[in-house]
Amino acid sequence: MRTSRKALRFVVCVDNTDYPASLELHKIYRVLPDEDAEAEGDIRVVDESGEDYLYSQDRFVPINVPAVVRESLVHTER
Repeated sequence: MRTSRKALRFVVCVDNTDYPASLELHKIYRVLPDEDAEAEGDIRVVDESGEDYLYSQDRFVPINVPAVVRESLVHTER
């Protein structure tokens, strides 16, 4: 099942304490939907390993990216 382009969410890492190998400070990351995690204060992020993991929401700031950047980010993940 493909995720619609409008449903894609991105964040910037502002705190990689304890996770320097998994999260790069000031890097843009894709967020995968996970309502249960978000209710607990976490978000599911595709990190440097290429896999998705839960991290505290306060490690990130949500951002809006232009369509051309969004396409580039999604293309890079493949």
